[in-house]
Amino acid sequence: MQEEKSRMLVSNWLFLGVAMLIVQVILGGVTRLTGSGLSITEWDPIMGVLPPLNNKQWQQAFQQYQQIAQFKYMNFNFTLSDFKHIFFWEWFHRLWARSIGIVFLIPFIYFIIKKHIKNWMIQPLIGLFILGGFQGLIGWIMVKSGLNDENLYVSHIKLAVHFVAAMILIAYTLLFALMIRVPQNQKIVHASLKKLTVFIIVLLFIQITYGAFMAGLKAASAAPTWPTINGMWLPDAFGKESIEQNLFFNKITIHFIHRTLAYVLLLFIIIWYAKASQNKQSNWFNTTKKLSVALVIAQVLLGIAAVLASPGIILGKFGLFEWLAEIHQVIGMLLLLSMITNAYLLKFNKAVG
Repeated sequence: MQEEKSRMLVSNWLFLGVAMLIVQVILGGVTRLTGSGLSITEWDPIMGVLPPLNNKQWQQAFQQYQQIAQFKYMNFNFTLSDFKHIFFWEWFHRLWARSIGIVFLIPFIYFIIKKHIKNWMIQPLIGLFILGGFQGLIGWIMVKSGLNDENLYVSHIKLAVHFVAAMILIAYTLLFALMIRVPQNQKIVHASLKKLTVFIIVLLFIQITYGAFMAGLKAASAAPTWPTINGMWLPDAFGKESIEQNLFFNKITIHFIHRTLAYVLLLFIIIWYAKASQNKQSNWFNTTKKLSVALVIAQVLLGIAAVLASPGIILGKFGLFEWLAEIHQVIGMLLLLSMITNAYLLKFNKAVG
């Protein structure tokens, strides 16, 4: 009974962590969509908990923002009130990250004292703390890429690294929670389906990387048409630019890759679902497999809607496109996490988990 109680407490704590990490990524998306990410030009893990508390401190923070290219060439008409608006989202994004650290650390200490955390759990939990700290460092490296006199935004490559690292952290936490919570009799031996699931997860990681490229390059509005890309089925950049330029910097090509991967994933997950539906022995798997196919359909439709809404973007306004883009990102995260859960519930054979 005590063992079961410990498993429930620790797994619930980890699931709470997963939820808070998802909220953190959502806040990161809002921060990006509101153009707030460069409003705080310093990384102060301790004193940065407090925002400016008086007019002098606000003026000082605003003056620091005025030194970078984003203010000089894009937001030069900002008042202090405008600056306070964008400052809030970046500050809240960082504050939530600190809150996650507290929510992980305090129960960790309590659970060790109460012996709810078993010896085999300690090393993975330490790994979790290391990944969390590393994610904060990656975030600051990303922000620094935009704190200069040349770039209006952060590097889209570093934005993608930050986002993918966040998803790895969330996936790690989720898998550890599932390892503690899910009874072994809920896992299914199905080698071929497991292989297909892992393949889809790899595609999803590539897809979210290109989604981050799309976000960082503001590439949605570069081709606000569907089903063609500005009237083309294949971008005319193919063959005209280097492979590196096409894969990592050309907006239209990146847009094409992101769209095409969406269709490929939709097809593979439908095939996967048809195969998975033949197995009904696990209640956990019965739920997650249905969730995955529903999420991928919603994700494709939201992506199309966001692209078509992109001509309505108004700088500094959170309108229809921004709402669709944010929901699109959330559904994409949930789709990846649902497939990771499916992969955990599937086994290659009886001897291997």
